Amino acid sequence: MNKSSKMLRGCCGIGLWALLLAPTWANWQDAVPGAQIIGTGEFSVFGFDVYNARLWSAARPLATDQPFALELIYLRKISRDDLVQASVDEIKRLSGNRVSPAQLAGWQAQMEQSFVDVQSGTRITGVYLPGQGARFFVGQRLQHEIDDPQFARAFFDIWLDPRTRNPTLREQLLGTRQP
Repeated sequence: MNKSSKMLRGCCGIGLWALLLAPTWANWQDAVPGAQIIGTGEFSVFGFDVYNARLWSAARPLATDQPFALELIYLRKISRDDLVQASVDEIKRLSGNRVSPAQLAGWQAQMEQSFVDVQSGTRITGVYLPGQGARFFVGQRLQHEIDDPQFARAFFDIWLDPRTRNPTLREQLLGTRQP
């Protein structure tokens, strides 16, 4: 066997191992089999459109003991830092004393890995995995996974908790109100 054949065989072997070790979920739909849109809505602030949202699930009505996905399609440029800070502020507001400052700081660090700077057309999908945590996809690419069920619940409560800042969007996402 010549030198180039050995290199090719080595590269193919590495490629095969990479495929075998790759996660079985290549996109967010793999984590939410049979997902269909439950509801859609738009989020605006002071008259400025920020994102379109879609809630996906196989369970209808939404069941929090089943996986679901929240897809946000951004309509404007927003920095990752602003997205993270807005999420931290809302989790803190909704969770109160149930989340310690240290826990919130840890979640903030995780969200910094999960989010990216967005511009019009950027799609971030968060997948809720009951009892496990959450996965975040940018487009169809896994950005980051957070193995913390308490974080996952607190994060998705930003949109789904009855005390959300935008109850109309919540109703639209849950399919109880038309956009």
